[in-house]
Amino acid sequence: MDAKEIIAKRVAKEFKNGDFINLGIGLPTKAVDYVSSDISINLHSENGFAGVWDTANADNIDKDVVDAGGTNVVLQKGGMFFDSVTSFEIIRGGHLDITVLGALEVDEKGNLANWKIPGKLLPGMGGAMDLVNGAKKVIISMVHTARGNPKILKECTLPLTGKGVVDMIITELGVFEFIEGKLFLTEISEGVTLEQIKELTPADYEVNIK
Repeated sequence: MDAKEIIAKRVAKEFKNGDFINLGIGLPTKAVDYVSSDISINLHSENGFAGVWDTANADNIDKDVVDAGGTNVVLQKGGMFFDSVTSFEIIRGGHLDITVLGALEVDEKGNLANWKIPGKLLPGMGGAMDLVNGAKKVIISMVHTARGNPKILKECTLPLTGKGVVDMIITELGVFEFIEGKLFLTEISEGVTLEQIKELTPADYEVNIK
């Protein structure tokens, strides 16, 4: 598997039967491909629907039905549409069990930067600032480095999405968890060494492999 498949497969292991989950655009949405067939989850899209959906094809596409990332989808039986006010009441009201988001940077204090690179065109910040404060658990799914540059830092350099909001980071190299405000490396991927992770992770962390 490539890096993104490794990450998506590991993210899916965090989902439990009955969970109400928001998946951010891009890599986070790949996790649904690896959800165990013996559990049932409900998905939430901040642009206004919930349930379970599939990517549309040429035979069933409705150009007015798109997820938060702009992908045409088909809502399965039992799903529902609602307005943006209701959608963000769900988020801000603490009704989401998990949100899975991508990141530009995360630091050792659980701070997250994922919405803006100064000087680059910005289409909008989306719902991330609400999601990281409203969901019960915030999982970051991202590749460990970007063009060779580490993404788990001592301190974020980009504008923050939220302070101290991250619960778990899943990369192709391993899993980090924030426990009582401290960052721990709790899993390493097959074929990866502790030395490799240390070399690519400037943040201070403790090793507590489960």
